[in-house]
Amino acid sequence: MSSTPVIGVLALQGDVREHCTALAAAGAAARPVRRPEELTAVDGLVLPGGESTTISKLAVLFGLLDPLRERIRSGLPVYGTCAGMILLADKILDPRSGQETLGGIDMIVRRNAFGRQNESFEAAVEVKGLADPVHGVFIRAPWVESVGAGAEVLAEHGGHIVAVRQGNALATSFHPELTGDHRLHGLFADLVRAAG
Repeated sequence: MSSTPVIGVLALQGDVREHCTALAAAGAAARPVRRPEELTAVDGLVLPGGESTTISKLAVLFGLLDPLRERIRSGLPVYGTCAGMILLADKILDPRSGQETLGGIDMIVRRNAFGRQNESFEAAVEVKGLADPVHGVFIRAPWVESVGAGAEVLAEHGGHIVAVRQGNALATSFHPELTGDHRLHGLFADLVRAAG
């Protein structure tokens, strides 16, 4: 792989354009992924926010659910934000009927844990590996109830886990793509380069 990894953004719902902009600023070539054949052409993948139940249903509709699970299981670097974090959880504490996850991080996630849309907020978040706090935008955000032995907690807010990494999988309950601070996307791009 060249020093410019090709990182896809799952383009079924959510902040696809914003993630592509942040990835480009972090030195990656970003492209939307909607089909299984597009998934095979990327070195890493971002799972954006949105509505996790809707994204999982659309993934089934577009024939992406099983290919996504397979690539993640085989080590594809993946970064999930907000709903993307829920999709990467091995277990959801309060799943909607028929909701499926992709798995990849040994964690239990609670959906909408920080409250409804009108309870969205912004806060400084200290993230392990970054010198200064990131500006966290929490929109109907989940939090991580617990992690297994293989998962590393990277950040907490208000006593709740909001950023986790396990192997090639990274997840945050907040939206760094909305802030203009591209350090987390840079961290992910580095992870993709190292995996390549």
